[in-house]
Order: sequence, then C-alpha cells, then structure tokens
Amino acid sequence: MNNAKNKSWDSKLFRRILVVSKPHFKLLLYGILLTVLLAFLSPLRPYIIGKLVGQYVRLSDEESLLFGSLIVVAILIVESIMLIALSYLSSDLGQRVVKDLRDQLFKHITKLKLRYFDQNPIGMLVTRSVSDMETISEIFSQGILVILGDLLKLAGVLSFMFFINWKLTLIVLIPIPILIISTNIFKKAIKISFQEVRKQISVLNSFVQEHISGMNIVQIFSREGIEAEKFSKINNAHKKAHIKGIMAYSIFFPVVEILSASSIALLVLYCIWSISYGGVDYATVTTEMLSFILYVNMLFRPIRMLADRFNTLQMGMVGSARVFELLDSKEYINQNSNLNPKIFNGSISFKDVYFSYDEKKPIFNGLTFDVKAGQTVAIVGPTGAGKTSLINLISRYYEFQKGSIKIDDFDIRNIDLDILRSKIGVVLQDVFLFNTTIFKNITIGDLNISREDVIKAAKKVGVHEFINQLPKGYDFEVKERGGLLSSGQRQIIAFLRAYVYQPQLLILDEATSSIDSLSEEFIQNATQEITKSRTSIIIAHRLSTIQNADSILVMDKGKIVEQGKHIDLLKNKGQYYELYQNQFISEQSVVV
Repeated sequence: MNNAKNKSWDSKLFRRILVVSKPHFKLLLYGILLTVLLAFLSPLRPYIIGKLVGQYVRLSDEESLLFGSLIVVAILIVESIMLIALSYLSSDLGQRVVKDLRDQLFKHITKLKLRYFDQNPIGMLVTRSVSDMETISEIFSQGILVILGDLLKLAGVLSFMFFINWKLTLIVLIPIPILIISTNIFKKAIKISFQEVRKQISVLNSFVQEHISGMNIVQIFSREGIEAEKFSKINNAHKKAHIKGIMAYSIFFPVVEILSASSIALLVLYCIWSISYGGVDYATVTTEMLSFILYVNMLFRPIRMLADRFNTLQMGMVGSARVFELLDSKEYINQNSNLNPKIFNGSISFKDVYFSYDEKKPIFNGLTFDVKAGQTVAIVGPTGAGKTSLINLISRYYEFQKGSIKIDDFDIRNIDLDILRSKIGVVLQDVFLFNTTIFKNITIGDLNISREDVIKAAKKVGVHEFINQLPKGYDFEVKERGGLLSSGQRQIIAFLRAYVYQPQLLILDEATSSIDSLSEEFIQNATQEITKSRTSIIIAHRLSTIQNADSILVMDKGKIVEQGKHIDLLKNKGQYYELYQNQFISEQSVVV
C-alpha cells in the first residue's frame, strides 16, 4: 500500500474506493445522470444567445427574441437547480461513504493489539480517522463527479464549437497546448505540496496530542518555552508546505487568464479579418463571435479547474491509501476458535510460557505456576520483574510466543476474546476516566447496567456516600481523564467499575501505589468486598496490603523465585523478606 502513495494513479486502489461506495451506488448513478444532462445543457446556452443577438436583435424580431430569451432563462433555472442537486448529492455521497469507512476504521482500531499503540503515535491515528477521511469524502464531492462533469462539458463545448465553425475553433484552440503544459506542471507542483502538507499535519497532530496529554510534565520541568519553540518549528514547516501550494496557485491562475484572453484576442482578430478580407457576412461573424467568446470562458474554466480537481482526487487517493493501509494491518489478536464458557471457576495455569515485547529481550523464559479457583494471589517483585506483563498475557492484551495459559482447562487462545475480557475485571494503577459523568464512567455505556445496579454496588463497596457528596452525584462530570477528581477518588471509581460488572476473575495492578493512606484504607476495605468468591490477582507495591493473600508469588527477572504465605515467606528470610524489611524501614523513616 505504501507504493500506492507514490503512483500517479492506482486503479486497484480506486476500485477499492468504489467498492466502499457500493451501498450508496444509487446516489452515484443519480450524480452521473445529472452530470451528463448538465454537460448537454451548459453548451446550449451560448449557441442560443449567439443566435438571439446575431439574428433576432438585428432583425428586430421582438417575438422571437422574447421567446429565445425565455428559453435561455428556463435553461439557466433548470441548470441552477441541477447544479444545486448535484452539489448536495455528491457531498452527501462523500459523507455517507466516509461515515461507513470511519465506523469500519474505528472498529478496526479497537481490535488492534496494544503493541500497535506502543509503536505508533496517537496523533497519526487521529489524522487517519479525521483528516485523511475528509480527503476521501472529497473524492466524491470534489473529485469523480466534478471531473466527469468538466470532461463532458469540454466535450460538449468543443462539439458545439466545431459544429458552428471549425476554422474559428482551431484559431481559439491555439493557446491550449501551452495551457496543457502549464496544467501538467501545476498538477505536479500541487501534488508534491499536498503530500508535504499531509505529512506535516500528521506531525503536528502527533506533537499536539502528546504534549497536551503530558502537559503536567511540561510544566513540572518548566519546559514551556522549549516545547513552544519545538512547536514553532513544526508549525513553521507546516506553513511552508502550504505556502508552496499557494505559490503554485498564484502563478497558475494568472497564466490561465492570460491564455484565455489570448484566445479571445485571436478570435476577435480573426473575425475582423474575416469581415475585412474573407468576405464573410457581418451578421454571421457577430453571431459566431459572441457564441465563441462565451465558449472560450466555458472552455478554459474547466481546464483550469481540472488540474485542481485531479490533485484533489489524487490527495483523496493518498488519504485512502493511508486509511486502507491501517485497515489492512494484521496487528490484532488471532482467534483459534470461539469457545464461550458461561462461567469461569477461575483456576489459572501458566505452563512453559515464553514472552518478549520486541523478540530481542525476553520477559519470560518458561514461566510456570498455578492459581486455584477462588484464591487471592499477590504478585510482588522489583520494577521490571514481569508483574504487569503477566496480567497483560492473561487478558490477551499481548500475545505470548510459546507455552500455554489456561483458565479452567481452556486454552485462552481458544476462548472468544470478547467473552474472555468480559469475565476479567482489571483495576490499573493509572486509572483512565472518560470526559463524561461518573455513572457513564462506571457502566462504560453498557445499557444492561441500570442506575439502581450501580447504586446497589456502590453501597456494597462503600462508595455511595462519597459519590453523593459530589455536585450532581452520579451525574457529576469528571472532565478529561477524570481531572476534577484526586488519584484516590479515581481509583475508587475504578474499583466500583470493576465490581459492577461482576467479573469472575479480578486483577488489581498496583492499585494502591500512588494514593494516600486514608484512601488506601478505604480501598483495602473495598478490595476485601470485591475479591470475595472470585479468583483475584493483586500486583502489590505496598506489601502491607497483601498480608492476607492466600499465596504470594515473588518475581524477579521474569521468574518466580519464591511462593507462599506472608508469614512463611518472612520466616524463609529470602527475597520477600528483604523487600518487606526495606519497605518497612523506608516507611518508618518517613514517619520519623
């Protein structure tokens, strides 16, 4: 698909775009019909006007002049109505196609592996979903039908001109080769400019997206001036890309006007010569000259616009190539089969699991362990031990390379992905809340979860009173990423969100690592409630929160180095004992 971006025309890609428009093919056919009718009507007006002036005005035939004028007005009205209809229809077609394609693209993006998002900037995906999509809509609104109409209009105009006077037509067409050469140069210049503009828009979107999301880091480290300078350079490159296109337009359009004026000048000179030396009747020359002046304007305008239209079509093709490249990406979780277990008892088995993110640095080399159904298992270890990677594999956010992971003797690769994840509740350290109400953040838009269900769950977990104290209670708008709530409050919402779905397997990833002691106590009580009667895996930073776990796995460098209960591990005085002692001493020094 990358090659498609560099081709002047890619028929395979164009056919694929037409396939996308197939559900709305009737609109395309109506548009083609209107385009053909307009191509016939438009050249008819200059012919009639020439006859009116050349014959009926000279003969003072008022009745014929009035009748002819009414015909011209009627044609103008019909033509105007058809142009409005065609403009609306082509824009409507473009937006319908883009709506379908954007739905398809967003659905595809939601199915991509997390690895894809690790390797590609969010701004690029935003550009594909928004800006590139708009260029595709212009294929229909400003591309296919408009180009077809201009070409048919040119054919109609030339047909009428040759029918009226072929010699005069050849005289008028003398500047056309220069216009064609100029148009070709302009088309190439604009194509390069447009491609650079699209590239710079993607860079600009990525920079803005990243820095607005990380604005707290920018301000904490007083990087405002430096980042503003970086943005200025990117913005300047974006400006220069646009200016190149503006320069091409500012040169090309005056050239077209000069060539158009040259055609009219040649026309007038030839007509004067025909009257003076060619023995042609004055009335005939007047009629033909008036018609041809109108035809010259109709001839040059479509040729002038065709270069722009072709570039619009080309940029739509470039945008569609990028969108289809994303749609064709195979970065999604493969399904071996679609098993649908109705209930998970919750037993988990890792056997000889090998996993790495980049296939160079292994995270797990033959990891093996078992978790019994209903157990609460804690996983501890230093940073980089593989704790988070472990839960990423259970939920199939990433794919492991070798070995097997089973839940209730079902290989997770055989379980339907939506079913698997719907039965696993995850509470992350970095809680993400959407820019909507607390209620909608808890239900994530699931219409099967009522407000009564949420309130009942909130009371059971012990957060109902806290939510009711907020302005508007459950309808409180938390703003982007939950910015109006503290980290502890966001964590509480995340616990309730996991609990209200009643998962059969619960995973808590460092859920108390960055909150105050009061919130930690509250969350510990909530944890005891939501871990009842379900298998729970708790990745812990604070070892004081996992002392009652049924089993503790101590990980280091992708391996389980110790396993047992809190008291037993302390007695062994191994790595867990060292972690506990270091943390205990650290907490004591903070208190002192």
